[in-house]
Amino acid sequence: MKAMDVEAFIGKYLAYCEYQKQLSGKTLKAYRIDLKQYLVFAVVREEPLGRGALLDYIAHLHVNFQPKTAKRKIACLKAFCAWLEYEEILTANPFQKIQTKFREPFRLPRTIPIEQIQSLLNAVYRAQKDSASSYQRMTLTRDAAVLELLFATGVRVSELCSLQPENVNLSEGVIKIYGKGAKERLIQIGNPDVLTALRTYRSTFEVKIQQQGWFFINRLGNCLSEQSVRDIICKHASACGLALHITPHMFRHSFATLLLEEDVDIRYIQKMLGHSSIVTTQIYTHVAAKKQKDILTTKHPRNQLAVNPR
Repeated sequence: MKAMDVEAFIGKYLAYCEYQKQLSGKTLKAYRIDLKQYLVFAVVREEPLGRGALLDYIAHLHVNFQPKTAKRKIACLKAFCAWLEYEEILTANPFQKIQTKFREPFRLPRTIPIEQIQSLLNAVYRAQKDSASSYQRMTLTRDAAVLELLFATGVRVSELCSLQPENVNLSEGVIKIYGKGAKERLIQIGNPDVLTALRTYRSTFEVKIQQQGWFFINRLGNCLSEQSVRDIICKHASACGLALHITPHMFRHSFATLLLEEDVDIRYIQKMLGHSSIVTTQIYTHVAAKKQKDILTTKHPRNQLAVNPR
């Protein structure tokens, strides 16, 4: 198979992923980048999908990318080769005789201390109260709703931005979320302050929401972008003097970790986060264990005892 043939099959594979597997636009973009990147690397090979080319590319990824990124790119290429075998374009998947396992460094999810979340929310509400113009007040009303929903539900930023008004039932306090792989889940909102923030936002932006068909709207009346959410967080974190760089995903990590510290069963947390496997959710048990160590090191009553063991 020549490089031009591989390029044509990449196009067909991406169409299959879009229309049959119904993968998200973000996933399709990543697949397209990863596969085109491999094609550039292997274009000079006589067998672009031969074992030698694949082994050289895997070595190239290990040298030039972080383990997590390399692992994702290899997984994309493996899925492409599996599709080629399924379609009988390849007689055998070349990855069947290639070992791709490698050690990925373990990283704890970064969370936001609860007192900093409190400071951030207080700063938004204070700014909203002190706003000089109706435009500022509207913008801050939306910002408060965004931050409250991120922390109240643990949604991914992509899920928040793609929320449609018919999936937000504020009378029942239920949000319907479409996650990865178009999986649907329902999240209850039990805090009255969060519901008030969302109701205030909805009543303020009702006309634009109905016109555009998205729940969260930007200043131009279009769907709020993921970058806009990041900017909202940075703006208010800076305004209240937080040194920690806060990202939308850190709200998700904090949501899960703080619930786990409150003894919520991990399987409930798994469902609320939309994880298909409990293994993915178990990373938060490591964070909770670290918190336990901090508590027992700094707050254990043994520290108050004046004991002379000698």
